[in-house]
Amino acid sequence: MGVDNGFRFGVNMMSTGSRDVWIEKCRRAETLGYDVIGVPDHLGMPAPFPAMMLAAEVTERVRLNTFVLNVPFYNPVLLARDVATVDGLSGGRVELGLGAGYVKDEFEAAGIPFPSAGRRVELVGETATTLRRLYSDPGYQPQPAQAGGPPLLIAGWGDRMLRVAAEHADIIALTGAGTADSGTLTLAGTAEAADRVAYLRELLGVRAASTEVNLLIQALIEPHERDEALLRLVPYLPATDSTELDDLIAVLVGTPEQMAERLRERRKTYGINYITVLEHNMDKLAAVIELVR
Repeated sequence: MGVDNGFRFGVNMMSTGSRDVWIEKCRRAETLGYDVIGVPDHLGMPAPFPAMMLAAEVTERVRLNTFVLNVPFYNPVLLARDVATVDGLSGGRVELGLGAGYVKDEFEAAGIPFPSAGRRVELVGETATTLRRLYSDPGYQPQPAQAGGPPLLIAGWGDRMLRVAAEHADIIALTGAGTADSGTLTLAGTAEAADRVAYLRELLGVRAASTEVNLLIQALIEPHERDEALLRLVPYLPATDSTELDDLIAVLVGTPEQMAERLRERRKTYGINYITVLEHNMDKLAAVIELVR
């Protein structure tokens, strides 16, 4: 499953700092070999589209994505205008990541109703449908640079979200963790990952060959960090007797060479060729990127 274009690597930037700091980080990510710079969508963090626009201005090659938008925050018609504008001004370098949102406190702080989980998932599908409809109209303005609009990345793990992703997404981002209503993550093991990928393949059918699969790596743990990392991750571990870090799909453990081999195994086993890490792991993954390429 997935588009066989070798590996792609993304880094999700959690903060901008000053203008100069943001520019330096974006250029460094490109120099380190990353293919995509992502910006999350949470209150207390930078607004995605202005940050992406400056990143596009100061880099040459990397694509820019929202990783991922809290879709219930947005009017889809107004969102389409913003996305098309950034895509046009960046020369067609946008990937649009969509998610259902899960942090109730953010909705309350913004004065936005917090829909049920089912309704939030429905809104992702409705927004994707609206974007496709608008961008398929040759008279739509402003025209995105990419025909039909930027590729859609939809993130999920549960059945409902994967059904929406299988219907609408060009790229499906597996979170590698379930999310409780409180927003707490529970990291998934390889058995659960195999189940999720099998379900996704069934949903995609013939689209499996043309749909790219992304995985967000939550932690990269070098050999000397194992004990400390295990203690840190205890609140996020599955409710089983096993505490084997190597079994967690969204965790990479070992030397850079061992991490590279695990990525090759996950591509072969699960069809995952697009890997994203959080900003604090940008340098750690850079050594792995060199090895797999």
